[in-house]
Amino acid sequence: MKFNALVIALFSIVSIASFTACEKEVEVIVDPTKPQGVFTASKNGAFVAQNGTGSKGTAQLGTDEDGVQFLKFGSDFATSFATGTVTVYLSTSMTFTPDPGNGNPALRLIGPVSKSGENYFLLAPAAESKFTHVILWCGSANVPFGYAPLQ
Repeated sequence: MKFNALVIALFSIVSIASFTACEKEVEVIVDPTKPQGVFTASKNGAFVAQNGTGSKGTAQLGTDEDGVQFLKFGSDFATSFATGTVTVYLSTSMTFTPDPGNGNPALRLIGPVSKSGENYFLLAPAAESKFTHVILWCGSANVPFGYAPLQ
């Protein structure tokens, strides 16, 4: 009887230990390409379509709770070929004016647009205040798809 009680007690302890040891810890994965916490816009603009591309929607320049700067396209954003062939630039004007010989001082390459709807673009380092427009440029066709003045 003593032996049976000891076996039952030992089994109970092992069972409890194995259940608590098997609990998975929840791993939190932070995506650095998306704002952490609340995104606060400091500048806003609406896209103006060019060359019949149907570009539309909003763009916002702002920061997240950690002070990291992002360019955000709203859920209403759309343009032709938003599949990676259209490139986003910050610009000092609504006109795409490359100047590679001088390091393109009027443009800053942000990256390709991979989808319609909400998009975030991490800006590291933060964008200079001289940039007043977002430009959608299709390099393969060499035409602007639209721009958004940031105010």
